[in-house]
Amino acid sequence: MTRATHVKANAARFPVPQGRDEVNEAIARIGLLQRERERIQADMNDELAKVRLRFEELATPLNEQITGLSQGVHTWCEAHRMELTRSGKTKFYDFAAGEIKWRLRPPRVSLQSAENVLETLKRLGLTRFIRVKEQLNKEAMLAEPEVVSGVAGVKIEQSEDFVIVPFGSNLEEVA
Repeated sequence: MTRATHVKANAARFPVPQGRDEVNEAIARIGLLQRERERIQADMNDELAKVRLRFEELATPLNEQITGLSQGVHTWCEAHRMELTRSGKTKFYDFAAGEIKWRLRPPRVSLQSAENVLETLKRLGLTRFIRVKEQLNKEAMLAEPEVVSGVAGVKIEQSEDFVIVPFGSNLEEVA
């Protein structure tokens, strides 16, 4: 004997319009709320800018003092580098108040005109310095989905979004 099972449906946790007029009113309300949210965000950004400016102004004299002291410490340490690093055996020195270090940055390549450098390297036969990068062409796959549909690892997906765009007027900015 099988028992009938009842499935209890959860009630909607949001108001569901009951007709076209209520949907229209809901969309209008969404637009109103979005504009109010944008006003709040603009006010927040204005306040944050004021707070940031105030604290940056407080920190500016301290930054200038730190920069001056750092340059002075650097100048003195460079003049006494051999003594501090035990003739180059170390790259740091511990003072009672803190440590100073010399760090060699990794080398980097900077190019003035990549196109000219590429042409010159090709002309000189130095192609080992030119990288050829293979990439999958997703645009071509989207143009011919039936050709790649059986290829392992390739999946072409498409989904649908529901979008609500409340009507509103955009005011022109006056300069």
